[in-house]
Amino acid sequence: MNIDMIRAAADRLAGHVRKTPLLTSPFLDEIAGRQVWVKPECLQHTGSFKFRGGWSAVSAMDEETRKKGVLAFSSGNHAQGVALAAAKHGAPAVIIMPEDAPRMKIENTRALGAEVVLYDRAGGESREAVGDALSQDRELTLIRPYDDPYVIAGQGTTGLEIAEQAKEAGVTDADVLICCGGGGLTSGIAMALEADAPGLRTRPCEPEGFDDVARSLRSGGIEKNNATSGNICDAIITPAPGELTFPIMYRLCGPGLVVTEDECLHAMALAFSRLKIVVEPGGAAALAAALFHPDEIEGDNVFAVCTGGNVDADMFKTALDRFA
Repeated sequence: MNIDMIRAAADRLAGHVRKTPLLTSPFLDEIAGRQVWVKPECLQHTGSFKFRGGWSAVSAMDEETRKKGVLAFSSGNHAQGVALAAAKHGAPAVIIMPEDAPRMKIENTRALGAEVVLYDRAGGESREAVGDALSQDRELTLIRPYDDPYVIAGQGTTGLEIAEQAKEAGVTDADVLICCGGGGLTSGIAMALEADAPGLRTRPCEPEGFDDVARSLRSGGIEKNNATSGNICDAIITPAPGELTFPIMYRLCGPGLVVTEDECLHAMALAFSRLKIVVEPGGAAALAAALFHPDEIEGDNVFAVCTGGNVDADMFKTALDRFA
C-alpha cells in the first residue's frame, strides 16, 4: 500500500463518487470547545464511504474477472457499496450478511441487485468460511471489507479530499477523527494525510467494549474483541484490526478514542438538529468523540468523519426522543 495507489483510485473514482463537503456549526463548536469540521460521508452514494472502496476494487479488475462476479461480506455498508459498484459495472454480486444485521441494510443490498446470503454471526458461524466456499464454487472474486489494498486505496480518497479542504480552510494542524472498524478508512486516510497534510493526525474512534484498534495501538500487536455483536454501532464492529491496516495505523495514527452508545445517540441527534444530516450510530462515533471527549483532543480544530447514514426509523427516533 502506498499513496500512488490512493491517487490511482482517485482517478478511477473521478466522476463516480461524491466529493463530500465540510460542515460546521457554532453550536457544535461551543460543545467541543474548538472548531469542529464535519465531513459527512453519510451523503456518499449508498449512504456511506464504503462506495469509494467498492468502486475502487471493482474498477481495478480486468474485464474477464469482473464478469465472473464479486463476493463480499458485511453487516451492511460495505455490502451496499460493493453491490452498487458491481451493478454499475454489469457484474454479478453475492453478499454474505449476518442474520442480525439491520433489516434495512439487508433489504437495500438486495434492492441494489445483489444476491444476499445470510449467516449466523451470533452463533459463531464464520463469514470467512462461508465466503471461501462460495468464491471457490462460483469463481467469484472476494472484496474484503477493509483488508484489501484496492478497498483501502478507495477509502483513502476521503483523506485526499480532507487535505485539500483543510488547506482551503487554512487549517494545518488538527486531529482527524475516524469511525473505525477494521481500519480500512482510517489507514487509507492516514496515508493520504501523511502525504498531503502531515500536520493532520488521524485517530480511530470506536464503541465501548469493541475498542480492539485502540487496545492494539497501545499494545503494539493485534488485539481481538471478545464479542462480534451486541452494540448499536454495528457498522464499525469487527473482530480485530486487519493484517494490512494495523501496521499502517500503528505507524501513523494517534491514540484511539472510545465512545459510549449514549454519546453516539446524542451525536446523532445533534448532527440532525445542527447540521441537518442523518447519521447512524456507528457513523456518529467520531462526532461523539469530538463533542464529548474534548480533553483527549489537541489543538483548536478537529475534523470528524461521519461515515454512514443508514439508520432505521426506530433507532433514529430513539436518538431524537432522548437528546433532541
